[in-house]
Amino acid sequence: MVYKFKLVSDEVSNFFREIEIDATSTFLQLRNVILDSVGYTRDELDSFFLCDDDWSRNEEITLEDMGSSSDQDIWIMDETPLNDLIEDEGQKLIFVFDYMTERSFFMELKEIIPGRNLKEPVCIASKGKAPSQEMDIDDYEIKIDNVVKDEDLDIDFYGDAQYNDDELPEGFDDLSIN
Repeated sequence: MVYKFKLVSDEVSNFFREIEIDATSTFLQLRNVILDSVGYTRDELDSFFLCDDDWSRNEEITLEDMGSSSDQDIWIMDETPLNDLIEDEGQKLIFVFDYMTERSFFMELKEIIPGRNLKEPVCIASKGKAPSQEMDIDDYEIKIDNVVKDEDLDIDFYGDAQYNDDELPEGFDDLSIN
């Protein structure tokens, strides 16, 4: 069985890639074909996130075990076949390729092709130039400043302008920041 994924970027409007990969391939193989298709190096940390229909992140599939002491399952790319976590057309994923600035590709499983197998994953369609793999931190700060300026923030942005002093926890006035 073959999975066909489509990748897009929120940074470049005319960019997309379509990837075909065997369902038994690992997330590491998917990662590598994505990086190769956009001309990125393989020496950066990155992760996949399975998402719900609203793009909210759920399970994370990491490149390396980061030593998490959490009770959640830890999914490692080279140990996790795609078909262990992905079963349905329309499954959404986020591939974070730049952790410093949280830059990512948005992915969707567009088609499941039964009765076909692939030895190696392949990029079958490519349009547009991918965003740069890394963003200079100064450029990132300018981008964030521009987003904040474009937002329609009013006086109540941080919460209710009206509050009752009686609602504050006892001793709240005694707290100080060192």
